[in-house]
Amino acid sequence: MQSLAGKKIAILATHGFEQSELEGPRQQLIEAGAEVHVVSPERGEIKGWQEKDWGRPVKVDRALGEASADDYDALVIPGGQINPDLLRANADAVALVKAFHDSGKTIAAICHGPWLLIEAGVIRGRRATSYKSIKTDMVNAGAQWTDEPVVTDEGIVTSRQPSDIDAFSAKIAEEVMEGAHRRRAVA
Repeated sequence: MQSLAGKKIAILATHGFEQSELEGPRQQLIEAGAEVHVVSPERGEIKGWQEKDWGRPVKVDRALGEASADDYDALVIPGGQINPDLLRANADAVALVKAFHDSGKTIAAICHGPWLLIEAGVIRGRRATSYKSIKTDMVNAGAQWTDEPVVTDEGIVTSRQPSDIDAFSAKIAEEVMEGAHRRRAVA
């Protein structure tokens, strides 16, 4: 993975995030030299979901209301069913995704995380992937869905599932190092 020294990355999550989809990329991005903050509507800690039950808590580094796209080089959205479903109903979370999109900065979503991309209206006309159970949601939102471990379209990185985390994290690093992306307008 490329060095991310001097880069700051936000992971947007709330209770019910898929444990491996937050912890895996966070660890890999930190090992590459990035400063990584967990951003959440909650303060203190949020609890993950691991397989069929609640997982370990993770410390929240910054409250969602205090986070800005200006402060970070990329936004990562872990999946799980609960986490992105709660976040897509949160106006501040959706606004943060839109702000990252409008700035041209890297946005990365894995598993059910692309639900937030749908809600923010940033996936239409883009090549993307997701967990297979939300393929129809992606297609109905106008994505050109494909079943690949990781897909990138103008700095928007999507991935399918925990087994794809290494490829997902490596692509995030690559896109961050490319800098801001000029995104075409999509009707």
